[in-house]
Amino acid sequence: MKPYYITTAISYPNGAPHIGHAYEAIAADVMARFQRAQGRDVFFMTGTDEHGLKMAQAARDKGMAPAELASQMSNMFKKMCDDLEVSYDRFIRTTDPDHVKAAQTIWQTMADKGDLYLGKYEGWYSVRDEAYYDEDELVAGDDGEKLSPQGTPVEWTVEETWFFRLSNYTQPLIDHIKANPDFIQPDSRKNEMLAFLEGGLKDLSVSRTSFDWGVEVPGSPDHVMYVWLDALTNYATGAGYPDDGPRWDRYWPCDVHLVGKDIVRFHTIYWPAFLMSAGIELPKQIYGHGHLLAAGGVKMSKSLGNVVDPNQMLERYGVDALRYYLMREVKMTSDGSVGEEGLVTRVNAELANSFGNLAQRTLSMVHKNCDAVLPEAGTQEADKALLEQVRKACEEDLPKSFETFGFSDGIEAWIKAVYACNAYIDEMAPWALKKTDPERMAEVLGTLVAAIRPLAEAIVPVVPSGAAKVLAVLDSGKDGAAIDKPTPAFPRLELVEESE
Repeated sequence: MKPYYITTAISYPNGAPHIGHAYEAIAADVMARFQRAQGRDVFFMTGTDEHGLKMAQAARDKGMAPAELASQMSNMFKKMCDDLEVSYDRFIRTTDPDHVKAAQTIWQTMADKGDLYLGKYEGWYSVRDEAYYDEDELVAGDDGEKLSPQGTPVEWTVEETWFFRLSNYTQPLIDHIKANPDFIQPDSRKNEMLAFLEGGLKDLSVSRTSFDWGVEVPGSPDHVMYVWLDALTNYATGAGYPDDGPRWDRYWPCDVHLVGKDIVRFHTIYWPAFLMSAGIELPKQIYGHGHLLAAGGVKMSKSLGNVVDPNQMLERYGVDALRYYLMREVKMTSDGSVGEEGLVTRVNAELANSFGNLAQRTLSMVHKNCDAVLPEAGTQEADKALLEQVRKACEEDLPKSFETFGFSDGIEAWIKAVYACNAYIDEMAPWALKKTDPERMAEVLGTLVAAIRPLAEAIVPVVPSGAAKVLAVLDSGKDGAAIDKPTPAFPRLELVEESE
């Protein structure tokens, strides 16, 4: 099978990680684990975007050097990924020497193409977005002040800058998007970008002289690269650019960049244009997921005090619970509300009471009533019908949904198969058959065992720890050996009140 290269957007570490960072990292990890389970050689990269004016200002406010702040904050994001069991193959930092080399190489290649020229930039700039905006893109704030389309403050900027001839790439980008229907997903994001392109593109300022925390522009030591040109190049760095070696040949073009919907423009217009200029093949897909909202559908903000801290949720409820809840609760195509009460309700109903209980009571009965040896599945119609429903959910429905980031839909098919198993065990009542028909009891338990294994294997990408516990008990019974005594893989949760 073809190798598979997936990336998250690299996080800007001028503040602590929030639940949105966790959501994207988990989603990319679920896809990476899913693709590995299909037998693909996966390269999965995440990391931090450490240059730019925001970082320089944050470091100054803290009385630190930018490099010191970058290292301190980057470590927080790496720890978050590790705590979430995100199975990245590389955690890249834009301060890494090989990345600086890659960014300067792509710059020089674009310059050699004739796509860079020196000029003066006058216009609106958002420090928070690290983005330039035209006058007609601005919106009015509550006090009448000018704001970016994201609602962030903008300031009038005048400075010498290198420009990229982005205007040359309007039609090539439109042509590429239309010729490759899956290039921008979901379709709502694609339609937004095509509408933006229809208005034509203006040349883009790609260097700054008002600060020095960035990658130095080749041949222009007074200039540092526009942070987005530097940051976007990380995806090529990870695949081995600019060295034309086996890693590059194996993993480029990237299969998918998974990013938030607010930065789709940078990834679907600026990045492809840079790559076209540099003569590099474009990534296969950019997927722009929705945002997480606080309970009740309210946007999270520090001033409202409703920002969800992933570290707090991890400490209170565990990694499997958080991973399952985020992938189950929110469809990737749209915004979704999250909160601790919702997490506890969802995880208890589905992971603990349904799948966890199914595995625990089945394997406990095997351990107690079958000399701890896994019995064979039954051959009655009810047995075969259940196993077929489980097979279809695990081998067809869930994979089909997961392939296109439909994690919530895939888990829905999975949990319906779990419910079918619970209905079967209640109907067959193996605890009663123990007295009346022990042979049939063994067949029923064997059928359930045959269902639990594919159910556990299918959900590994979402809940790797708990699913591994179930599979470990099953694996202990290979070749007729006695299984280990099972312990609950998904215990019930209790809502932690804030006062605690």
